[in-house]
Amino acid sequence: MTDLFTYPFMVHALEAATIVAVLAGAVGWYMVLRRQSFAGHSLSVMAFPGAAGAALAGWPTTLGYYIACGAAALAIAPPRRRRTRGYASETAAIGTVQASGLALGFLFLSLNHAILGGLETLLFGTFLGISAGQVVGLFVVAGVVLIALALIARPLLFATVDPEVAHARGVPVRALDAGFLLLLALAVAATSQITGALLVFALLVAPAASAQVITSRPIASLVLSIAIALVIAWAGLVVAYYSIYPVGFYITTFGFGTYVLTRLGSYVHARLRP
Repeated sequence: MTDLFTYPFMVHALEAATIVAVLAGAVGWYMVLRRQSFAGHSLSVMAFPGAAGAALAGWPTTLGYYIACGAAALAIAPPRRRRTRGYASETAAIGTVQASGLALGFLFLSLNHAILGGLETLLFGTFLGISAGQVVGLFVVAGVVLIALALIARPLLFATVDPEVAHARGVPVRALDAGFLLLLALAVAATSQITGALLVFALLVAPAASAQVITSRPIASLVLSIAIALVIAWAGLVVAYYSIYPVGFYITTFGFGTYVLTRLGSYVHARLRP
């Protein structure tokens, strides 16, 4: 185990994973509570064309992550709040953005054959090559997102639980919807650098869903979501260090296993309770 802290690349990977886990655990908790998992998945898909397009243009792939996810969040944000606007129209918009993102990603890959060898890294993540500068960048982004989330936490929770009453009480529900999607986009872009574009969804959903199964108390559930995300990220990195398979695979597997165990535990508890 001491080898994990011997090599600088592994130390940077652990630092980045810690930052990303805290960010994903907090933002993902609201995402699951707001039932915007499909939107989160679409944003994670958009990280793929963002990284591929940035590489094609000669830019840092990290910049591509943030630009593509931010643009997608603005595209799927509701332009206005109307009672006639239902989940069907929102789902159609999200699905259109997701399909377009996948098509653009593979187009960029076909135009730039130099990055075809990095397709696995873009999609499934890696802990190799994470520099100290990337760790600092992740720390800054996570700090901004978490501070913004803390400032809007109470009205966002109110608007999530009962949007109609919140709107009647003067809460800017539409602005909160758009603002949260932007925060979610930043979290997805940051997490994609560790888990890859396709598997970022696991770290955003599994810890939050597991925590909300265990307890319905908001603060306890949020803290538990962050704790579970930390354990999953650290365990995934440790196992991937001694394996030939991508770190995203292990993070996804551990996240899925955690959710299954919590659901089974909830079922057994409900059966045994008088």
